[in-house]
Amino acid sequence: MSAAREYVHHEHVEWLRPPAGGWTADDLDKLPNLPPHTELIDGSLILMSPQTFFHMAVLRLLENAMLAQVPEGFAVIREMTTKLTARDRPEPDLMVVSEDALTGPGQTWYEPESVLLAVEIVSADSIDRDREVKPHKYARAGIPHFWRVEESDGLPVVHVYELDPAARSYSFMGIHHKQLKLERPFPLDVDLSTLSPRPTP
Repeated sequence: MSAAREYVHHEHVEWLRPPAGGWTADDLDKLPNLPPHTELIDGSLILMSPQTFFHMAVLRLLENAMLAQVPEGFAVIREMTTKLTARDRPEPDLMVVSEDALTGPGQTWYEPESVLLAVEIVSADSIDRDREVKPHKYARAGIPHFWRVEESDGLPVVHVYELDPAARSYSFMGIHHKQLKLERPFPLDVDLSTLSPRPTP
């Protein structure tokens, strides 16, 4: 049996105390000294663990491919939040949003109605959120396309989902190893067979 943890007050440390009912999406821009990439899920702050090479390399691979192939009228957004509800403001690793949603250099979040695609790269500490919690919330908010990226033998495997608008849930569209070739939400062809730190000429 372990002893109760003792907390020592320090005059220079001020712990964040959530209000009754939890934090709101608007609080995320106002709270001081939050670590980078803090999310809000069900009114609770979620802090990100240190990034792995796999996560960084896959993020760069997909971002570069999408930037080169995304159609006019859309923008590829990296590690910014979408305000799904008053208590949910997750940060997908990548989003494709309508260019009409870009409001200026001080923008910190996007309406879900502007998001065409949300992409989550699964980390050890985000498995349940990325497989269960976030897809459900993205679907309920009406985001048409969702990808979940997992690691297998050091390489990315992309699980592709598309929204059933009547049910407000995602339908599974396939698993992609080594090559991600899609026509929806826009034509895209990505080589998943290598995570070389140098781009292919």
